[in-house]
Amino acid sequence: MWQTKVGAAALCGALRRQYTLCNLQPGETVALLSDAASDRQLVDAAFEVASEMGAVAYELRVHTGTDDRFMQSNPFLAPGLLDAVAGANLILSFFVGQLSGWERQARANGARLLNVNDVPSQLIRLQTNPEIKAAVLAAGKRLGEAKKVQVLSEAGTDLTFYADPELPIAAQYGYSDTPGSAHQWGQAMVACFPPEGAAHGRVVIKPGDVWILPFVRMVASTIDLEIRDGYVQSVKGGADAGVFQRTLERAKTSEADRDPFAVSHLGWGLNPKAQWDDIMQEEDNSYWINTSLRSYPGNFLFSTGPGPKRKTKGHIDLPMN
Repeated sequence: MWQTKVGAAALCGALRRQYTLCNLQPGETVALLSDAASDRQLVDAAFEVASEMGAVAYELRVHTGTDDRFMQSNPFLAPGLLDAVAGANLILSFFVGQLSGWERQARANGARLLNVNDVPSQLIRLQTNPEIKAAVLAAGKRLGEAKKVQVLSEAGTDLTFYADPELPIAAQYGYSDTPGSAHQWGQAMVACFPPEGAAHGRVVIKPGDVWILPFVRMVASTIDLEIRDGYVQSVKGGADAGVFQRTLERAKTSEADRDPFAVSHLGWGLNPKAQWDDIMQEEDNSYWINTSLRSYPGNFLFSTGPGPKRKTKGHIDLPMN
C-alpha cells in the first residue's frame, strides 16, 4: 500500500525541484488553491518552499473544490476570489483546475497553472523532468500532424480519428514553465479532441483495462462500443457495459441529449515512472492513482462527454492496455 505521508525533507526537496521546473522566480506570487480535503502536509510544505525561494505565497481555501466527476465547475467565480486567483504568477491547485472558468481567465492573464492531485508519495515517484518533456512535445507534434490515427488491439478495437486542427494538442509533461500553461504534477501524456463527428469504428474495453472516471477500478467484463459520427451508438457486453450505458444515460439533461455519448479526448501516456498495476494498490481512491493511470506508457486513453462545444456532466475516462 502506498504511504500518504513522507518525510518533510523529501517532500520539500520534491517541491523545490518542482518549483524550479515551473521556473519560479524570486518576487513572484504563488496562489495555493485548496479545499477541506487537501493534504495539509503538502500545502504547508508548498508555503514553506515558496518562501525559501523568495516568492510570496498565499492560500485560497474553499469548502469543496472542483468535482472531478463534473468538469467545468467553478468554485472561484465569486467576486474577489477570481481576481485573487487570476493575478498570481504561479497557481498550485490541489483539486482539478482544468476546464474551469477561473482557470481560463488566470491563464489568459499569463498565470502558470499546476494541478497537484496526488498524495506526496506519488508526486515524488511520478515527478517528471526535461527528458520526459521533450518526449511528450515530440509525441504531441506527431499527433497534431497526423492526417489519420488508427487504434488497433487484439481485443477488437479498430478506431480512427484525427486531431481537430483548430484546437491545440494537449501535451502534458508534468510542470508549468511558460506563461499561460497548465499541467499536472507527474502527468505525462498527449491527447486531442477529434473534430465533431470525426471519430469512427469500434472500441473494445477488456477485463484488466481500468476506469478512472467516474470510478476507479479495473474493468471486470467486456465493454464493446460502436462509434459512428463521433458518438457512442451502441454499448454491448457484460455488467460493466451496463454500468457504462447507465452512466451516460444518467448524464442526459433531456431524452434528446446526446452530449454524454460524444467521443471526448483521446491520447496516450508517456511517463516511464507510471505503472498500470497502480490500480491494484489502491482501488477506489482516485487521488492516489489517477495521474499514474493516465500516464503509464502503452495505454490508450478513451473518453466520452465534455468537449470544446460541450459542457455535459457525463465524463468517462478509460485507459486501455
